Amino acid sequence: MPICRWLFFFLIWFIPVFSSAYPQVARKKLPLQRYEYSHPQMGTIFRIVLYARSVPQAQAAAQAAFNRVDQLNQIMSDYIPDSELNQLSASAGTGKEVKLSPDLWQVLQISQEVARKTQGAFDVTVGPLVQLWRRSRRQQQLPSPEVLAKAKAATGYQHLHLNKKNQTAKLLVSGMQLDLGAIGKGYAVDEAMEVLRQKGIKIALVDGGGNIRVSKAPPGTKGWVLDLSISNETDHIGGKQIYLKHGGVATSGDLYQFVELNGLRYSHIINPFTGLGLTDQRRVTIVAKNGTNADWLSTALSVLPIKQALTLANRTPKAGAAIVSNINGTTQQQSRRFRQLKWVK
Repeated sequence: MPICRWLFFFLIWFIPVFSSAYPQVARKKLPLQRYEYSHPQMGTIFRIVLYARSVPQAQAAAQAAFNRVDQLNQIMSDYIPDSELNQLSASAGTGKEVKLSPDLWQVLQISQEVARKTQGAFDVTVGPLVQLWRRSRRQQQLPSPEVLAKAKAATGYQHLHLNKKNQTAKLLVSGMQLDLGAIGKGYAVDEAMEVLRQKGIKIALVDGGGNIRVSKAPPGTKGWVLDLSISNETDHIGGKQIYLKHGGVATSGDLYQFVELNGLRYSHIINPFTGLGLTDQRRVTIVAKNGTNADWLSTALSVLPIKQALTLANRTPKAGAAIVSNINGTTQQQSRRFRQLKWVK
């Protein structure tokens, strides 16, 4: 074969191979960069910190996650008149079974399981008591016994019936109103994290006003560094920073949100058993497997007696709790798994 013809066949058969392989060598993965975004929703600021390889990828993922939070707010808000939650509450006492969206069904199913487990210390039917207590705080006056009794009669998790087969709910007592303030933000940060994962983001932190969910550790670190220090006007328990990955964190307490009525300090957190704000000046910090569990645990452990609260924390898989009491000095008690966390030295 003449040399020129041999060269011709070489160019036809081999150069395409080289040209198709070359871009794979040239297209190196861009290094991960840190990006941060914020978005107002659910009465707070949602913040996302994520690691991505480009600005477009980071922006698209963050926006999709925020869109998911907006969607959940439309479902779970008790402030939006036509939210799915309020439409369900409007059916109270009518005997009507209401078909639920997958999200509201999931949240209510978890809530009822927790309510039974805590014998009502966690209860999403406290809406009438929440509304009454908001008014009492604004007016700086305790509700009358008659008004309080009426609101308590319209609460009770046993009056919320869920039909698993049809995914419907029925509110048995007229005047019932659901409130997801003790679980909604935790669920929202979990769902936002799931959206980020679907968008190819493997390293992220989602913070919904102190309800936090983290995924893999940032590059070159042992985990996300989260500050669990406790402080108020007179006491401080500092140096409490942990490394955390694939988990959730939430804190409940009256450090900033409280009111003093008739010489007694009341928390913004409702005690379902009394119908009033908590009075034992307690702050609860939870580390759990996800944001949903951290959120409901922080509220349930605020209401339960401390011994029962620590028992519940120890019985909840992958959960740890620290309970700080501020009566007659600041003291802290920790569950078993909380003491085993990876502390920053």
